[in-house]
Amino acid sequence: MAQAGAVRQALTDLGQQVELVTITTSGDQRPSGSPAAGGDKSRFVKEIEEALLAGAVDLAVHSAKDVPSELPAGLTIVGVPERADARDALCVKGGGRSTLGDLAAGAIVGTASLRRRAQLLATRPDLDVQPLHGNVDTRLRRLAEGEFEAIVLAGAGLERLGLDDGCAIPEERMTPAAGQGCLALEARAEDVRVCDLAARLNHEDSLTALTAERVLVGGLGATCRTPVGAHARLEGATLRLDAFAGMPDGSTWIRDSMEGDATEPAALGEAVAGRLLAAGAGELLEAAERWPGS
Repeated sequence: MAQAGAVRQALTDLGQQVELVTITTSGDQRPSGSPAAGGDKSRFVKEIEEALLAGAVDLAVHSAKDVPSELPAGLTIVGVPERADARDALCVKGGGRSTLGDLAAGAIVGTASLRRRAQLLATRPDLDVQPLHGNVDTRLRRLAEGEFEAIVLAGAGLERLGLDDGCAIPEERMTPAAGQGCLALEARAEDVRVCDLAARLNHEDSLTALTAERVLVGGLGATCRTPVGAHARLEGATLRLDAFAGMPDGSTWIRDSMEGDATEPAALGEAVAGRLLAAGAGELLEAAERWPGS
């Protein structure tokens, strides 16, 4: 809602009258504390995309990391506003700016993400990583109540809610999810007026990075049950793409990084996906899909 409100304000500033329509998705309906149902990201966007196709709404605002690599026929991503902080954030009981290295041996850490779990345990195999679901307020409340010593959240989510909790985890330590920190504006491809309006909110560098990340994830065939990280950033005319694939228990992982022409982000995504697959990422992710907690 905070994300959609920001986009509504941006469109209002352009002189548009905007109605905010709230749609509950299958992902929203999952009971707090329950595991993710299946590995299909579309549960977070399905009902919204159905409303787009039916003409009930004209523009969808998604967290880009929730949008599947393949979109339904007739729909397209029409804009990516400037990206917020893509990094994950470590929030500790009692507040403060602790790092992963500061956590006590055996500390209980909460996260709903297999990607975060895999990288936490790859770095600190002594940690007791436990599942944590719910919205940001729910997760922070459970932290404050003492269920966990620390939790990991998206820094962008905290930022958009105006919260100052947490300490950013360097990308080198924990590769973010593809699209983390980005919003994806989705519309009917034939709706020229809405596509043109959304394009006015587009941030080209953010779209470039997101394109490389989404192509990488698509090339690996990753799902919600596969711990994969992808983070691209521009360095002048060069685009750097960092990637991670691993087992949820942190026992095995592959990291890679490659630079390419910033004008060809899709080619870079394809190249890094190919290198990861050549290094055994396909077999690794198949094993991750069979992991008991996935």
